[in-house]
Amino acid sequence: MEKIPVIAIFDVGKTNKKLLLFNEMYEVVHEESWSLPEKKDEDGFPCEDISALTQWIKETFQTILTEKHFEVKAVNFSGYGASFVYLDGKGNVLLPLYNYLKPYPPKLQKQFYDTYGGESQVAKQTASPVLGNLNSGMQLYRLKHEKPAIFAEVKYALHLPQYLSFILSGKTNTDLTSIGCHTSLWHYQKNSYHEWVQKEKIADKLPAIMDVAEVAGYTEENIPVGVGLHDSSAALVPYLSTFREPFVLLSTGTWCITLNPFNHSILTDYELHNDCLCYLSFKGNPVKASRLFAGNEHEQQVKRLASHFLTDVYHYKKVKADEVLLKKFKPAYKSTHTTGSTVMIGESGFQKEIFRIIRIMMKHTTS
Repeated sequence: MEKIPVIAIFDVGKTNKKLLLFNEMYEVVHEESWSLPEKKDEDGFPCEDISALTQWIKETFQTILTEKHFEVKAVNFSGYGASFVYLDGKGNVLLPLYNYLKPYPPKLQKQFYDTYGGESQVAKQTASPVLGNLNSGMQLYRLKHEKPAIFAEVKYALHLPQYLSFILSGKTNTDLTSIGCHTSLWHYQKNSYHEWVQKEKIADKLPAIMDVAEVAGYTEENIPVGVGLHDSSAALVPYLSTFREPFVLLSTGTWCITLNPFNHSILTDYELHNDCLCYLSFKGNPVKASRLFAGNEHEQQVKRLASHFLTDVYHYKKVKADEVLLKKFKPAYKSTHTTGSTVMIGESGFQKEIFRIIRIMMKHTTS
C-alpha cells in the first residue's frame, strides 16, 4: 500500500495538545488530541510540565514516522503565546514554563512603566494592554531583576512555538507572530523591538527573526521543520493567503479572539483598557484584536460538572439531550437581533450576556 504524503502539525494549546496530518490537498487525514497534567513552579503556581510536553512531542513524532499509512514530508508547530522557555548554552531548559496567569509583582511592574514612559505610552507603542505576565516581555524583565544570576545563564529565550521547533530541529529562532502577541516587546510604529528591550539587554537573549516561510532546520531523519507560529496568528494564514475582501476572523480556544487585519488605526487608551490589542501577522502586519477568556471559563465549568457528578471531564460530551427536560427550561425571552451580517436568535440569560460581549468585541475591532 502506497503511503500518503503528509505534513505534520503539532497544535499545542494551553488545555489540549493536538497532532494533525494534512495531505497534499490540505485536508486533515489524521487527528489526535491529548491533555497533559500540569506541575507546579517553585512558588507552587500551576504551570505547563515542559519535560512532559517535550517527551510527548518526541514520542508522538516517532510514532507517526512508523505509521504505515503516512509519509511525513515536513513538520511545523503552533502554540499558545505569552510563554518563554529558557535555554542555557548547551540547549538545556533552565526554568519552568511559567504560567501567564501567575500574578505579577505590582512594585516591579510600576518600576518598569515609570522607567519607560508610563503605562499609556508603552501600551500604545507596543499595542499591548498592561497584563502582567501575559506580556511575555515582562517575564524576561522580572527574571533579570529578581534572578539576575539565572538570567545571566540564559543563552536563548524562546517563545513556546519556537521551542517546539527546537525540540525536533535543534535550531533556535524567533518569529514575528510570537513577538507580536501582546508581549510588550515590539514597537508597532517603529516596526522593531522597543527601546526597553535593547536597554535591558533582553534583545541579546532573543535569537534572530526568521521568516515563517523558511525552513528552520531538519529532524534527524532529514525532514524539514518549520519555525512555529503563535496559534491565533496561525489561524489567519489561510484566510490572508486566499481572501482579498475585508473580513474579521473569530478564533476560539482558551481565549475567544476577534482578529481584524484591515483596521490599521492606532489603539486608543479606551480600547487598551477594554483588552483590545494588536497581533503581528505572518507577514509582519498589525492585526487589531479583542479577546474574551471564554474558553478558560468553559474549562472551569466543565471541571465543576465533573466534580459534582463524579464523572470524567469529557463526560458532558456523551450526555444525550433530554427533550422533555429542555422544554421545561424554554427561554421566556425571545427576540431576533442583527449585528452586521450576524443574526442572533433567542437571546436570554447567559446567551444574552455572551452575545452582548461578542457585539462589544466586534465593535472594538471593526470601528
